[in-house]
Amino acid sequence: MYYFSKFFLKLLRMNNKFIFVVAITFIILSSVSAYLLEKETFGSLFNGLWWVMTTVTTTGYGDYFPKTVAGKFLGMFLYIFGIGLISVTIGKVIDSLFVYRQRKEEGKLRYQGEQHFVIVDWSKNAELAIQEILNTDSETEIVLIDTLEKTPIVHDRVHYIQGSPTLVETLEKANMKKARSVFIFANETTEDQAMLRDPSFVDGKTLLVATTIERNYRNVHSIVEIKNSENMQNFLHVNVNEFILGSETISQLAVRSAFSPGSSRIVSQLLTRQSGDNLHVLGKRKSWSTYRDAFEQLLQEGATLISDGDQLNINRKLDQLIPGDARLFVICDIDTYQRISSNT
Repeated sequence: MYYFSKFFLKLLRMNNKFIFVVAITFIILSSVSAYLLEKETFGSLFNGLWWVMTTVTTTGYGDYFPKTVAGKFLGMFLYIFGIGLISVTIGKVIDSLFVYRQRKEEGKLRYQGEQHFVIVDWSKNAELAIQEILNTDSETEIVLIDTLEKTPIVHDRVHYIQGSPTLVETLEKANMKKARSVFIFANETTEDQAMLRDPSFVDGKTLLVATTIERNYRNVHSIVEIKNSENMQNFLHVNVNEFILGSETISQLAVRSAFSPGSSRIVSQLLTRQSGDNLHVLGKRKSWSTYRDAFEQLLQEGATLISDGDQLNINRKLDQLIPGDARLFVICDIDTYQRISSNT
């Protein structure tokens, strides 16, 4: 028993891949041996495999069993070595799953997917953005980059990467080059509260992240949150696609709600996918020449055309030609959008 214990202790210390190869080889050779020793008993290689598997897993259905002395010796060999080997292998599999889950929660695993959204730095705004993405698309995956010891959110479609977003190594682990868009939220975590109250300091950290991403991944659509609009000029050389002015937007919306009660509810409904009509984007159809063509046909199909990109003056240029790269924003419900987008 001492030698058996020593042997299995060595197995536990061996590399997982080596153990799996040994286990598979052991099962295959045992199955072939069982069949060759007692062809009449087992009838086929598969039946030999079935008997070996039920033996080493201690199931023992009894539908097949060896009848010759050589076959019984093989059975005893499986009892002594096979059961122990399979037990060690199963233990290794369970340990591997535990280690995988732990490494995933700690952000140590590289993301391999494509067309995903990357969110830089965990914050309340980042959490809301993640929830909105998950509610908007039932298949899109998200990669969150932060320096936290463990992921702050557990979800099947949210993958966590631990590391500094200013390092290319971290961005590579997030597979940034294959990402659909990247959101860079203002990082308001610092040990110096005086710096935290300075919007320029917060925006400076954001600028460093945006510069790193733009320098290495220009193809990725970038959306950046800044705290002070006066700092926007510092981002001009970075070629950020879109800016979000969180505090100013909230203040402006509050004022508009005071002058035009109910306007905040309209904007909130357009920005979320919770219920009712929402904002969607379409490409140009071949049958459309002017904006009037698009406006009238979409209206008949249950959607209202409101802009081409950020140009909200559609009603004043209905007879102008629609460029081929137009991004037409419409208001409609999700069912209508799915129907009309299939025709674009």
